[in-house]
Amino acid sequence: MSSAVDTSKPEPDGGATVAGVPRSRIVVASMVGTSIEFYDFYIYATAAVSVFPHLFFPKGNGTTALLASLATFGLAFVARPLGSILFGHFGDRIGRKTTLVGSLLTMGVATFVIGLLPTYHQIGLVAPALLALMRFCQGLGLGGEWSGAALLATETAQKGKRAWAAMWPQLGAPIGFFLANGLFLIITLFLAHDNSSPDLDGAFLTWGWRIPFLLSAIMVMIGLYVRLKLEETPVFARAVARGEKVKTPLAEVFKTSWRQLIIGTFVMLATYTLFYIMTTWVLSYGTGKTPAQGGTGAGFHYTDFLVLQLIAVLFFAAAVPVSGWLADRFGRRITLLTITGFIMVFGLTFGVMLNQEGMGNARMLVFLAIGMLLMGMTFGPMSAVLPELFPTNVRYTGSGIAYNTASILGAAVAPFIATWLATSYGVGWVGIYLLIAAALTFVALLVMRETRDQSLDDVGA
Repeated sequence: MSSAVDTSKPEPDGGATVAGVPRSRIVVASMVGTSIEFYDFYIYATAAVSVFPHLFFPKGNGTTALLASLATFGLAFVARPLGSILFGHFGDRIGRKTTLVGSLLTMGVATFVIGLLPTYHQIGLVAPALLALMRFCQGLGLGGEWSGAALLATETAQKGKRAWAAMWPQLGAPIGFFLANGLFLIITLFLAHDNSSPDLDGAFLTWGWRIPFLLSAIMVMIGLYVRLKLEETPVFARAVARGEKVKTPLAEVFKTSWRQLIIGTFVMLATYTLFYIMTTWVLSYGTGKTPAQGGTGAGFHYTDFLVLQLIAVLFFAAAVPVSGWLADRFGRRITLLTITGFIMVFGLTFGVMLNQEGMGNARMLVFLAIGMLLMGMTFGPMSAVLPELFPTNVRYTGSGIAYNTASILGAAVAPFIATWLATSYGVGWVGIYLLIAAALTFVALLVMRETRDQSLDDVGA
């Protein structure tokens, strides 16, 4: 298969193909790949709350086991910047296509192996050590996946529609979440699993939880089939033809684009904090014991709460294309500044919305829907915004480092901090934590330049 690209001029404003590849294939490749990656990531997030505290950590205090499980969940976020450096190096040196295949395989193999791991009760402390290692590998893969998919979309986009094109890989997040949690819901219902009083000898904790991890192999094969049929992006090919490829993208990005790295990291901070509060932490809070039962949670049945989350994630998916359109129509900064302001206001509602007294399905669903709607609105434009900050020869590395460093500051610690705040001071303080993160993002957006009309060939020129 030839990878030749006409580098003499930019791609035309329209057209059904890019370098001979149908745009529909590019859309599918960017969206399917991230759907698989996020599916893998979310099944771990769900299992970190409902499975791993029981099977991979010593018996003892339930809160301690949950925090230990969430700590391994956060380990992947430490690995993600390393993944962005590793895969970013090859993505900026040898191209986007080959690197995207490597990141997908890294994530997929690690996820499949988790489904085969023995538990703590079988091999002792080796079990959580192996779990942590596979989680680290998941982080490496996802660290290289997102920026590659974002570049695949943005560097092949039509003029004036870059945010719209870039929102397709962002749809992988709600799709992956829906598939992961939907599958867990089906399995728990079929095997009659009750997370509030788990049976360690029951079918779900014996073998049922492994199914979502093992099924990821099928999805990875589909993703590989689609991606192996791609060509290199024209923007990257033109940069190579101009002799702009650098030997060490990591050193180059810190030398020439350190300011963009800082801005991009904090632009993503509120997005990450919001999302992992609204998915991982809220699952543990929503299904935790109520104060009357000796806990600090809301007391929802596990399957009932999963249904509410699955409904709410539809708001996430619906908001992503809307935000992509708004970012193209009005610009990146004003769109994200407005949404971030709403996130800060949302943070102030936690104390009221999550008050356990009289908490019912309707109020919890409203809370989840608002949070997921805001998540889709802030997440949608990000795969255009971050790549637009960097020149082509370090774009894979730079956008990946900014995106994944934000994952440490926001997502990695968010479930852990939120659990500690809710347990120690009340759920209202979880909202204050979100408000502070959103305020930092608001400042970064004020400093960031508008990138809507910036040519990707001219960035950094």
